[in-house]
Amino acid sequence: MEQKKIGLFLKKLRNENNLTQEILAEKLNVSSRTVSRWETGSNMPDISMLVELSEFYQISIPEIIDGERKSEKMNQETRDTAVKIAEYSNNKGKIEKRKLISYLLGIFGVFIIISAFAMFPNDSSWGSIYAIIGGVFLVIGIYFGTKCIQVKRSLRILSIIGCIIILSGIFAITDYIAVSQFHQVPRFSYCKSYGGDVIEHKTLFYTVIQKNPGTKSEQIEIVK
Repeated sequence: MEQKKIGLFLKKLRNENNLTQEILAEKLNVSSRTVSRWETGSNMPDISMLVELSEFYQISIPEIIDGERKSEKMNQETRDTAVKIAEYSNNKGKIEKRKLISYLLGIFGVFIIISAFAMFPNDSSWGSIYAIIGGVFLVIGIYFGTKCIQVKRSLRILSIIGCIIILSGIFAITDYIAVSQFHQVPRFSYCKSYGGDVIEHKTLFYTVIQKNPGTKSEQIEIVK
């Protein structure tokens, strides 16, 4: 029981009724010093006096003991609930926006990757550049998506690493198929060496030799 809170509440009630400590003491047949000690919280009314105070101020005893009117408490609880609902709505709105952004980034990334493969030939460096840019957009989209569903940071990092590995694997496989089945130069080579009629394309997993480039007798071989 918070005596100071109760005392302040009793003082508030007295002031609301435009009473001095002396007048209230006279009405309750106590001394003004007793009323003062109630209001400072140094002493509390006994049970019989609580009954008289509740009848005099037209409030319940629990309200006196709580140090506040029930209606005030309920209003505060209502305000607190309203604030929580507003915060929840705002957070939900932010999550929905993040989800939309993640979807758009992911779709845009996939679109750029497909466009890079479809529009640019393998021997054009622009194809690999745009494919990598699309991969970056896709990874960012996945990051925002995992953030929306409140995945732990460690799992988000693992999902990003996994996405990068999968994309790298897809790029490597499509490159290998293009070289081995369609006799095209690799799109994702990190180094090119020129020597006469031979161009050497180095990738992470193998090396491709391009002989007589741009002629009818052009040959492309994989050197592991």
